[in-house]
Amino acid sequence: IVEKYMDELLSINVIYEKKLIESMKYSVQAGGKRLRPILFLETIKLLNKNPFDFIEIACAIEMIHTYSLIHDDLPAMDNDSLRRGKPTNHVVFGEATAILAGDGLLNLAHEIMIAFVSKKLTKNNINGINIISKAAGINGMIAGQAVDIESEGKSIDIDTMKFIHSNKTGALIRSSVLLAAYTADDLPEKQLNQLDHYAKCLGLAFQVQDDILDIESDTQTLGKTRGADAAAGKPTYPSIIGMSAAKRKLDELYLEAVAALEGLNAPLL
Repeated sequence: IVEKYMDELLSINVIYEKKLIESMKYSVQAGGKRLRPILFLETIKLLNKNPFDFIEIACAIEMIHTYSLIHDDLPAMDNDSLRRGKPTNHVVFGEATAILAGDGLLNLAHEIMIAFVSKKLTKNNINGINIISKAAGINGMIAGQAVDIESEGKSIDIDTMKFIHSNKTGALIRSSVLLAAYTADDLPEKQLNQLDHYAKCLGLAFQVQDDILDIESDTQTLGKTRGADAAAGKPTYPSIIGMSAAKRKLDELYLEAVAALEGLNAPLL
């Protein structure tokens, strides 16, 4: 459903910038789990709301995520040549177009969200969009990426590692759930905090698992180059605390996330 609507949103009739739109579509349509929009829509359903009323926002979240992947793969960043089992955007379209495609997706996402809020102008909708913007910005995803780059080849402590993971990957996952929660004007603070804690644990667990898979999986399964983090000298949970401890941390985060959902197994409103 998300992919269908994203295709519609990217069916942009242009005369001159056809290569740019093609580049944007290439990465959006390259596959992926659609984890963030699914988390958003499932939380919407938990609040007993119609997910189709919020489908544009789900698509906008995925566009922001895809933009970050395009830029993350660039030679100046992680210099990856494979993403979701396909050549990365800059390999196909060149670095300049890839940068512009990422910029285009980020800005289109904000256009979509602003248009949504202008039609349904509520304080909570505004606050929710603000959460997504912050999660993608210098206090979220970009901050995590910056510290990740600065930490390459260096010895860092576990708190710095947690900061990187919680922001570079976890912030957008967390905000996907929180944005949905904010659409409910009268959601009790206790339940909002439960959803927030669940999402924080899930976001960190996702990246810890990614660290583990980078070592134990293979390129074909991952859809990206196995061992790329180690080759680039990137700090990871296994490199700092060891593989066994990283797996224990993953299990702890999973159980903590599940426990946070206690009592939320039925529509909340």
